[in-house]
Amino acid sequence: MSLLKIASVACIALTLGACQSLFQPNYSTPLEATRDASEQSKPDCTNADCPLVNIDTVHFAKEPKLDALIEQRLLEMTRTRSSDPLPSSLATYREQFLSTAAPRNSMYLQAKVREQHDGLVIIELSSYLDQGATHGEPGRAFINYSRPQQKALSLSDMLLPGKEEAFWKAAQVAHNSWLISTRLSLEPEFVKRYPFQKTPNVALTSGSVTLKYPTTTIAPYALGHIELQIPYSRLEGIIKPELVPARS
Repeated sequence: MSLLKIASVACIALTLGACQSLFQPNYSTPLEATRDASEQSKPDCTNADCPLVNIDTVHFAKEPKLDALIEQRLLEMTRTRSSDPLPSSLATYREQFLSTAAPRNSMYLQAKVREQHDGLVIIELSSYLDQGATHGEPGRAFINYSRPQQKALSLSDMLLPGKEEAFWKAAQVAHNSWLISTRLSLEPEFVKRYPFQKTPNVALTSGSVTLKYPTTTIAPYALGHIELQIPYSRLEGIIKPELVPARS
């Protein structure tokens, strides 16, 4: 083959490669999110005790699956019982709540982008239901949305096969470190009353894997939602390598 033909083939190959890269999503560029915040009290209510609903969420015009998933997860957080049917939308939930809520009752729902990295969008969800008791009922959850896979990752999606027990052992080490750093390990009654537990809230944050606990699970209500961090270095051979952030 002549040098001219070799050069021509090389040029074609480079051009094709450039075209392919143009049509593939650039996962290093964060998705654009639009905030959507509103607060509404019960219609025709004019006193200071009107029930209200505050919704503060985000929308992703270029990722409709994630957009729909956020609304679904927020709606799941409105249920006071797991058997309760889900409202068809956040707008429907707001109307239902305001039509039946007692004075001074309120609901707060939030979805925010906690991080975006390595093709992942980490959404943190919050809820707070106030029904006039001594304190309200707070909730937290995460969505680990994989842009390449177009889905939310479960814990089993994150771990290598057969490694769930090893993951929770690493989490227990993180819990012990938290007890020591807060000096709560010096209080035998606390350690006995609030032993280590698993949590459904696991996030693939960039610096470490984050565990967030519902209130009163591993600490009293007053301490809020405790976060534990597991460095990725402790999860080698446990978490799928492709999910470890490049800078870790």
